[in-house]
Amino acid sequence: MQNTCCYNNIDVINELSVTAKRVYCLYRVSTKGQVIKDDIPMQRIECEKFAKAQGWTIIKEFSEKGVSGFKVSEKERDAVQDIKAAALRKEFDILLVFMFDRVGRRDDETPFVVEWFVKQGIQVWSTKEGEQRFDTHVDKLMNYIRFWQASGESIKTSVRIKTRMEQLTQEGVYRGGTVPYGYKLEKRGRVNKKGIDLYDLAVEPTEAEYVKLMFDKTVKDGMGSYQIARFLNEKGLRTHSGSKFQSNTVNRILKNKIYCGYLSSGNVTSGFIEELKIIDENIYDTARNIVTQRLAKNNDKRTIALNNKGKTLLSGNIFCAHCGGRLVVTRYQDRYIRKDGSEYKIDELKYTCYHKTKKLNDCDGQTSYRAEKIDNAVLAVLEDLFKKIKEIPQSKALERRYKLQVSGCNERYKKANAEVEKLNNQLKTLKLEIGKALVGESTFTAEQLSEAIKVTQNKLSEAILEMENVKSQLDNKKEAMGKLSYHYESFLSWANEFENSPLEQRKMIACQLIRQVLVSAGYNIKIEFDMNYQQFCEGL
Repeated sequence: MQNTCCYNNIDVINELSVTAKRVYCLYRVSTKGQVIKDDIPMQRIECEKFAKAQGWTIIKEFSEKGVSGFKVSEKERDAVQDIKAAALRKEFDILLVFMFDRVGRRDDETPFVVEWFVKQGIQVWSTKEGEQRFDTHVDKLMNYIRFWQASGESIKTSVRIKTRMEQLTQEGVYRGGTVPYGYKLEKRGRVNKKGIDLYDLAVEPTEAEYVKLMFDKTVKDGMGSYQIARFLNEKGLRTHSGSKFQSNTVNRILKNKIYCGYLSSGNVTSGFIEELKIIDENIYDTARNIVTQRLAKNNDKRTIALNNKGKTLLSGNIFCAHCGGRLVVTRYQDRYIRKDGSEYKIDELKYTCYHKTKKLNDCDGQTSYRAEKIDNAVLAVLEDLFKKIKEIPQSKALERRYKLQVSGCNERYKKANAEVEKLNNQLKTLKLEIGKALVGESTFTAEQLSEAIKVTQNKLSEAILEMENVKSQLDNKKEAMGKLSYHYESFLSWANEFENSPLEQRKMIACQLIRQVLVSAGYNIKIEFDMNYQQFCEGL
């Protein structure tokens, strides 16, 4: 039961008249703000005044703090359940509330809760609305309408709050709640309408470095969330709540776009906030791609290794060229006979066609391939590629890709712009000709010119739309150049690091650089690079 309630017993005076009505009171506040202000004393005072005026005696009070009458069902409210049990035992005569919506605000439930009490012989009273009776159909209808209105008010309040919260998020305003790891709260002179100081988010430098490290361990070392959590805990780091890091804590950090400088709430995201940025957006996207692919363990589209363990270079992105099935790493023990007749054994890692071994299809390729042989072939290609990419200046590489990306769009934009200018001039000429036609100085009639203007305006609208579309494409191409620069720098960084990198980093480089390796019988190998890096490989 997720609510807080307390009961206050009030001693009943022995000399009390046998005719005195025994009253149970229910008080409820739904929000934290009401709890802080403690609205319950106000409800209690009103109920006590009302009971005294009627000659009733309050024998027990129930208080619920921070319980929503709209979101929380009566079955989950301890106080309501205890009052219902007491009603069955005939322990009181009247249920008194400040207003009926204190019983609840659910139109599909609360009217029937009130009616249930009345059927048990319990009168239900409100200090503001009087007694709720069910003598006629009109009484029942009014009961339902009352809670239908209360439910509607709750929904409207919820919508207003949600809308305002979304507006604050879009404006980049911190709305409170748990402070993400890597940030702290500080006052910057912002106050609310009551003049109370408000807090804003700011980067916490030490924690920010560890956030960067988490992304770095994911992208460069291929560490999973369990490994990263263990790494942080071994360093003695703790979350803001003082707890040890768990894998889900790390995953939440890797998924939170606030580290790129964006506040999010539901489907609403703020504009870019420079002072909140900790992680480059390209690194964030790469980490998210790795995490997402690893979550889909059996997804055929996965090309990222599930972990950075193992002694093979390729894992997750190597496939059988015959059936398209994934090749998995297996350990074989091969037996060989020497010339002298003696036998010796060699433990060997192999890439095995999972589909063929499990007879899931009619694969006509080899069952397995020596991992060392394939890895060495791929390594030779990568080392040659890295050697050549280091020989191409960055400016030249990006300039070539920029020209391919932008030159076509530029030509189309110039052509569309010229067409718009031409049609604008034609439209001006036709409108001037209208004036001549009206005074009989034109060779065209006003009707002919009107039709020509209409046709020209339609053409102009189409030309403007085309120009705007090309402009949008051009802007997107230029934006993509920022990512192009990031991918080139990653490529160049890998080229400088690859030779001396440990196997874990080599695996992650191969996973990100290579989309898939296809292997067919006879060790024929085809390497397909990721589209982000393929453009740099052309001609190399």
